[in-house]
Amino acid sequence: MSAISTVLITGCSSGFGLETAQLFLDKGWHVVATMRTPREGLLPRSDRLRLLALDVTDADSIQRCVTEAGPIDALVNNAGVGLLAPVEGTGLSTVREIFETNTFGTMAMTRAVLPQFRQRRAGVVVNVTSSVTLKPLPLLAVYTSSKAAVNAFTECLALELEPFQVRARLVLPGRAPSTNFGDNARPHMEASAHQAYADFTQSVFAAVRNTATPVTYAQDVSQAVWRAVTDPHAPMRIAAGADAAALMQN
Repeated sequence: MSAISTVLITGCSSGFGLETAQLFLDKGWHVVATMRTPREGLLPRSDRLRLLALDVTDADSIQRCVTEAGPIDALVNNAGVGLLAPVEGTGLSTVREIFETNTFGTMAMTRAVLPQFRQRRAGVVVNVTSSVTLKPLPLLAVYTSSKAAVNAFTECLALELEPFQVRARLVLPGRAPSTNFGDNARPHMEASAHQAYADFTQSVFAAVRNTATPVTYAQDVSQAVWRAVTDPHAPMRIAAGADAAALMQN
């Protein structure tokens, strides 16, 4: 990567994406920070920063964003939505919404930038998934499935891109109660409530809110993404956070 490398990061309105955009700016990169509704003031003003509107579930929005961004050296697919709910209470429309953002949105963004990477024979795609894909957990069947699909997609994609000197890597964060991830997931969770699972659901929620056990911080994720982008020898899967690292070792 050159000193004037450019990264495009999805889902920069808060949490992992915002922290990652800030880190790359601090490291001297040009940053294209995307979100559904760009808001000034989230990041310090810089001539190396552009804020672009992007809805990863909308093909036209993706095309506009990629065209406006111009040549990039790295794509970080971070945009995602969470869901902690029993399968029986989760309607298929909600399942489709989760997959549209977490899975198909990631695939669509990746496909949109691959031609320029392949033609230049350079570039890297980093997909942010989740350490929940490393073990079965209750109330996470839909969310974990959407992220596990991205793991498989990325690992297969890496083999296809290797002849063109283009890399694909995964960052697997752990539980991050200090971010807005849970708040953003709440509307889907409330819509997926099921009375028969009420007591069980509350016990799981209590465990998720417990901060006495190791957790992940946004800085853990930004550092892992930085490694995935800049270190050509980085492993395919990089754990982000103490809890994620522990799961990776099991």
